[in-house]
Amino acid sequence: MLRILALLCCLPVLAAEHVRVYYEAGRFGGWPANHGIWSWGNEILVGFSAAYFQKRPPDRHQANRDKPEEPRLARSFDGGETWSIETPASLLPPEQGGRQPVELREPMDFTAPGFAMTLRFTNIHTGPSRLWYSVDRGHTWKGPFRFPLFGQKGIAARTDYVVNGPRDAFVFVTASKSNGREGRPMCARTTDGGLTWKFVSWIGPEPQGFAIMPSTVRLGPAQLLSAIRRKEGRKDWIELYLSRDNAASWEILSSTAQSSGGFSGNPPSLVRLRDGRIALTYGYRAEPYGIHARLSSDNGRSWGEEIVLRGDGAAWDLGYTRSVQRPDGKIVTVYYFPEQKDTERVILATI
Repeated sequence: MLRILALLCCLPVLAAEHVRVYYEAGRFGGWPANHGIWSWGNEILVGFSAAYFQKRPPDRHQANRDKPEEPRLARSFDGGETWSIETPASLLPPEQGGRQPVELREPMDFTAPGFAMTLRFTNIHTGPSRLWYSVDRGHTWKGPFRFPLFGQKGIAARTDYVVNGPRDAFVFVTASKSNGREGRPMCARTTDGGLTWKFVSWIGPEPQGFAIMPSTVRLGPAQLLSAIRRKEGRKDWIELYLSRDNAASWEILSSTAQSSGGFSGNPPSLVRLRDGRIALTYGYRAEPYGIHARLSSDNGRSWGEEIVLRGDGAAWDLGYTRSVQRPDGKIVTVYYFPEQKDTERVILATI
């Protein structure tokens, strides 16, 4: 206990408001980073999985892998203070009774006022992945549409994209390594509204362990910053890559977190704030288990001290943050969390 208190005393704790987003008896609310987050002013929409809770060995997710992870959406109209849960049938994958994936025939308009896009994998090693999009702020979704493999053994897509224009967007996904295991991050691009996609670049060399789940922001007309979840052996951390040529190539910039706590680490979420700073959030999977943040004032080259948004998790199984900035400047971070060690996992938000 003294060791835990000492660790907490070394880290600044930010005054923050914690809000429950989702709880359902018998369910494991999980993994918002796999689904995506979108905002339109104070209206915020975030996706997550409603799996089934099952007590398992403590080093495993407490979820029943023999039952489906059903897609859910949580929506707030007041900047994350209150939430309602939605279960749109149009987001169901075919394995759960949804439509079979088809080719996209009409181009998307990435700049449409109510546009949102989500990409989801079917298998983290072999793919394939699928794409859905909405033009009414996520109330209804078109898809699923097939997403290409780009000549790789598998594409494990989560939702990370940067809009360049009405028909032009980058997506950042994880491809299988040459041995078929996950993974190696890459960038793809469409200039025709998603009718066709082209491979653009690898983000870093192929690792021995894994480099997965990019979170990317645009810094300028030709500059992009991508944060990557990294693991080598028993070490895990968050690594930053910079592109100076509009994603054609990438250079390693820094490590924002020397460790994300073990248990294969945790994915980052980057947000470029309106004052020019960059905010990073992620789950920390070592005692004291919690949700951490850091801020950069120089486009990711250096970072301030680690901020503990909360350090009261009951177990390691948490995180997968997604963050947005409200019109008043506050940041809303959504994640999954163990309020108690042997009970259902919940979706929470920290403001």
